[in-house]
Amino acid sequence: MNVGVAVAVPPRQRPAGLIPGLVAAAVGLGGAFAIHQLVPKVGVLTWAVALGVAAANLRVLPGACRVALGLLTKKLLRAGVMLLGFSVSIGSIVALGAPVIAIVAGTLLSTLLFTTWLGNRMKLGGPRSLLIGTGVAICGASAIAAMEDAAGADDEDVTAAIAMITLFGTVALVAFPLLRGPLGLSGVQYGVWTGVGVHEVGQVVAAASPAGAAVVTVAVIVKLTRVLLLAPVVAGVSVVRRLRSPLAGAGTKRPPMVPLFVLGFLACAGLRSTGIVPQIALSWISTLQVTALGAALFGMGASVHLASLVRRSPGAIALAAVSTLFVTGVALGATLLFVHG
Repeated sequence: MNVGVAVAVPPRQRPAGLIPGLVAAAVGLGGAFAIHQLVPKVGVLTWAVALGVAAANLRVLPGACRVALGLLTKKLLRAGVMLLGFSVSIGSIVALGAPVIAIVAGTLLSTLLFTTWLGNRMKLGGPRSLLIGTGVAICGASAIAAMEDAAGADDEDVTAAIAMITLFGTVALVAFPLLRGPLGLSGVQYGVWTGVGVHEVGQVVAAASPAGAAVVTVAVIVKLTRVLLLAPVVAGVSVVRRLRSPLAGAGTKRPPMVPLFVLGFLACAGLRSTGIVPQIALSWISTLQVTALGAALFGMGASVHLASLVRRSPGAIALAAVSTLFVTGVALGATLLFVHG
C-alpha cells in the first residue's frame, strides 16, 4: 500500500509581495540622490547605506518593507555590479602603458593582501578585513558590495567597510592636492598617484580636479583600471573559498567557482570596449547602474543594527587608516620610480 507523504514547499514570492520593498528602496534612493546634491563630495551609494541604517534603527520601516528589501537586495546588487562593466574601456586602459598598469596591479594586490593579513592579526575577522581591503585597494563601495558573498560577509561588515572608505577617502581628496606641490609631482605623476591611491571614483575626480582636466582624465582612466580588476579579484577569492570549503553534503551548497555576475561584468566591459554602444546609451546605463547599486545598498543598510555596528567599528577605523596610508605610500613610491613626464 502506498502512503502519500505531504512535503511542504515554500511558495514562490509573488511580484506583489515585493512592492513594499520597491517603494521603500525608491524613497531611500531618492533621498540619497537629494542629499548628494547638497553634499556632492559624499557619493550616492554612501548616502543610500546611511539612510538605510537610519530607517532601520529609527524603526520607520514596516516589517513587510524589510522582508521585501531582503529579497530584492541581492538581485539589485548583482545587476548593479554587472552594469559597472560598462564604465570600463579596455582600449583606454591599454593606452596607459605597461608600467602604469603594473603599478595599478601591484599596488592593488599588495594592499589587499596586507590589509587582510593585518585585519586578521587585529582579530577583526576575515570577512570584514577583506572588505576593507577591497574597498581601499579597488573601488570603494561598489567593490565592497561585489565582494560580500565571496568573502562570506554580512550586511554589517559591508556597512562598516563603506563607512571607513567614506571617512578616509574624504581625507584623501583634501590631502592629495595639498601634497602635490611639496612632493614636486608633474601632472601625469599626480594623475597616476591619485588614480591609484584614492578610493572612490568620485573622490578621485575631486582630488584631481585642482590640477586641471587633463590630469582628471589620467586619474579616472587609472582608477577604471582598478575597477576592471574587480572581476578577477572577486573570482579569485571565490575560487580560494570554494577550494577551502568542505565538499557539499546534503542540504549544503559550496560557493560558486566564479559568480555569474562577475562574468556579466566582464561581458559588459567587453561590449563597451567594442565601441558599438552609443554614448547616450552609456549615460543611461550609468544612471541605471547607480540606481540598482544604490537601492541594494539601502536594503543592506536597512538590515543593520547600529549598536552592534558601533561595537565592532573601533578596530575597523584603525585598519582602514593604516591601509589608506599603505596604498598611498606604495602608489607614490611606484609613481616616482616608474612614471615620468
